[in-house]
Amino acid sequence: MEFRLLGTVSVDTFTGPLPLGPAKRRSLLAALLLSANTPVTVARLTESLWDEMPPSQARSVIQGHVSRLRALLTGADAAAYGVELVTLTDAYLLRVPESLLDAQRFEELLMMARQQREPADAAMMLTEALSLWQGPALGGAFTGPPLQAAAHTLEESRLATVEELARTYAALGEHHRAAAVLRPEAVAHPMRESLAAALIKALYGAGRQAEALDWFHRTRRLLADELGIDPGRELADAYALILRGGEVADDAHVPPPAPAPEAPPAVAVAVAVDPLVRLPAPVAPAVPPAELLPRAPRGFQGRAEELAALGRAAAGEAPVCLITGPAGVGKTALALQWAHHKAAVFPDGRLYADLRGFSDTGEPELTDVLREFLPALGVPARRVPESASAAAALFRTLTERRRLLVILDNARDSATVRALLPGGPDCVTLVTSRHRLEGLIASDAARPVPLDVLGPQDGMALLAGVLGEERVLAEPVAAHRLAELCGGLPLALRVVAARLAGRPGRPLAALAAELADEQGRLGRLAVDDTGVAAALRLTVQHLPPDAVRLLARLGHHPGGHVDAYACGALLETGPADAQATLERLGAAHLVTETAPGRWTLHDLVRLYARDIEPEAGPDALVRALDQLLATALAATDTAEPGGGACFGLPDDFHQPYAVREFTDRAEALAWFAAERDDLARAVAAARSAGFHDRAWRLVLLHWPQVVLRVRDGWAPLLESALDSARAEQDAYAEARVLSLLGWVLTEEGRTAEAVALLEAAPALARKAGDGPGEVTATINLAVARAEDGDLDIALEDCRRAADLARAAGDWHTEMLALQHLARTLLTAGRPEQSLDTVRTALALGPEHEETARRALLLTTAGEARLLLGEHEEGVHLLERAADEAERGGYDEGAARALEGLLRVAERPEYRARYERAVRRLAREA
Repeated sequence: MEFRLLGTVSVDTFTGPLPLGPAKRRSLLAALLLSANTPVTVARLTESLWDEMPPSQARSVIQGHVSRLRALLTGADAAAYGVELVTLTDAYLLRVPESLLDAQRFEELLMMARQQREPADAAMMLTEALSLWQGPALGGAFTGPPLQAAAHTLEESRLATVEELARTYAALGEHHRAAAVLRPEAVAHPMRESLAAALIKALYGAGRQAEALDWFHRTRRLLADELGIDPGRELADAYALILRGGEVADDAHVPPPAPAPEAPPAVAVAVAVDPLVRLPAPVAPAVPPAELLPRAPRGFQGRAEELAALGRAAAGEAPVCLITGPAGVGKTALALQWAHHKAAVFPDGRLYADLRGFSDTGEPELTDVLREFLPALGVPARRVPESASAAAALFRTLTERRRLLVILDNARDSATVRALLPGGPDCVTLVTSRHRLEGLIASDAARPVPLDVLGPQDGMALLAGVLGEERVLAEPVAAHRLAELCGGLPLALRVVAARLAGRPGRPLAALAAELADEQGRLGRLAVDDTGVAAALRLTVQHLPPDAVRLLARLGHHPGGHVDAYACGALLETGPADAQATLERLGAAHLVTETAPGRWTLHDLVRLYARDIEPEAGPDALVRALDQLLATALAATDTAEPGGGACFGLPDDFHQPYAVREFTDRAEALAWFAAERDDLARAVAAARSAGFHDRAWRLVLLHWPQVVLRVRDGWAPLLESALDSARAEQDAYAEARVLSLLGWVLTEEGRTAEAVALLEAAPALARKAGDGPGEVTATINLAVARAEDGDLDIALEDCRRAADLARAAGDWHTEMLALQHLARTLLTAGRPEQSLDTVRTALALGPEHEETARRALLLTTAGEARLLLGEHEEGVHLLERAADEAERGGYDEGAARALEGLLRVAERPEYRARYERAVRRLAREA
């Protein structure tokens, strides 16, 4: 874990930066880190977060940000690193080891540098200190006056360190290095005379007298024009030094070393301050820098975080940086963009080889690559060894004392990369691959830099880079839609841009409308020899047959994600074998693990997969639907034992090889909640393909989730299930769906619609011979009538339902009928009869069964006691109802019970629990 203030305020962890959220939360973290291990008062935090009059709820805002920040740190296991965010009386304290804070390490390196006797050692430490800076201090934060002052102080310290590093280089006689670190800062801070004076002396010391004089006159004119003043003493002294032809003074008070031989012109280049600069410098080569780098990518957009991550990964000794990602995501472009911006860091050159690991032309021989590398390093072509091992050994020897960048593009396996790794500790290797190359991570400590698709804004910026901002801004909605349809894949976006650039009069919306058609989307995402389908084909052709078969079937899976059980059903194998095949697809970046055990396909990969084996579509879809049915049955049996579906499975049901097991009710309900979106997709796919018998069953099997989250917008899904039941002319299915839909409509306040639907349900159930279904439909009809004001008819319906269930020996359904009978009696003003009914219902089932039902019965009993004037007993029953509902995750029941308690006892505890339950319901809705 690492805390950063020297750049964007952030917390880096092993799995990536924490999602800190809004600027004010970053400001809060910055204020706490600037006073790490010291209490920071709420008043001080308020000054830091607001530069004007703070809002009246400032304290609450701060408390909310502290709470979220503490949750983020806890989720990242901060305690294991000795990090703790503590709340004091009127202050907050962030305990953090100083070694985890970049600003503290910066100060420690400065102190150590000033204690060194040798200037070379001091320069190394100063360079390392400056490498900690990733941008302007406290970036990404909303800085109030205290934070502005802190950012200014940190920046002043950085500039002073740059000047100190330049003086150290001057003491070593390396004036060209001093000039290199000073020039960018002098450009950025033209009014800082100390920087200008130091740069003038460095240029003069490096033998660049004309440049030194030009910089003096430029600064003199700027001071006169902007401030109306003459140069100060430092600038004047530097100018006088040049005029009299004197020697540059030793500002570092270190005896100057013996004169160094003049470097060859080809390598006498400015080396900018960079995390990768290491000292002492390698011996200058006797040949010009090796340059095999292709041109920089055109229209490169975004990727600021990935470029920064690449810079961090490239630090250290002989690092190997591994850029991985799917086809077309821009791995090569990222590597080249970084390489072109780091030219000064690699004075001995930059080598590049396309290993063609995913190409129709095949991979080049190792000797062919080395026959390009070695001559670039000065080896005559006739002296290049014939054997691959000898050539590789010579390459490692030649790179031992050089500062070199090697890019190995499109690598397919780790073994090929290992043979081409340079031998020097100052060399950096960038590897790009569609595979994860975990072997290279294990053997050579390669540092992964995974690359994902672009966000919508960066995607639109890429389009604007080709088409021009005017054209994109003229149709921003269409441009955003194009970015979405391309799934953020840079290759697809570039193809779209190429199509539009060739037809300047064509509206962006027209192409977006064409791409919306999935059938022809991949065909339209191709121009000449470039396209998404072609890139994916080159990845797929290297897969083993079982992985290709799984990918083809995943293209027809209706869900947004899959797991090993779903893939096992598609492959007709067990989850362990399916998991291994999934891992192969994941290693090739054709599927992505978004959470442990949950995998998803990019939309364009899904479309490509469908075309691998289009004839497998119907079979793959029905197997996916049946696997969902089997899993939903298991979840229903766990969530509501004894209350599962009474219907049989379709005659042609495909029993999966294995079905997921659920350990308890909470896990089963969590699965239902997580699968809500995929349920809707599966039902739509089933209906579209004519599998109506699967569609209505899938919906009904989610009844435990419907019961718990009844107001969560289930009506459209149930209406589609009703259409499927009617399409099958299945009276049983129609009655069951009508019953559940009518109850949902009642809960939504649409009682007239509910009664109209439910009146037909009992007769349909009798026709189908579905006794339990008739009872349930009668109960739901009674509830709807009660809500509509027909209490007498509703009571008759409830009693009839209870009698039917009792005659059938179905105590679950009898308990349900009695629950609603008790509630209706209470509504009708008959609390004694209501209590008697509750006692009868509770006597039917064990206490651990029917959590939701027991909670509602206890709530009814509590309210009946209160109506009878038995206050203490009523409160006790309502408290039991709230406790049981909360333990069972039944927020609706908890809210009802707590609402009853608040009517008679306005306690803070009740209010807090009620509000938490309501918030959970709102969040889930």
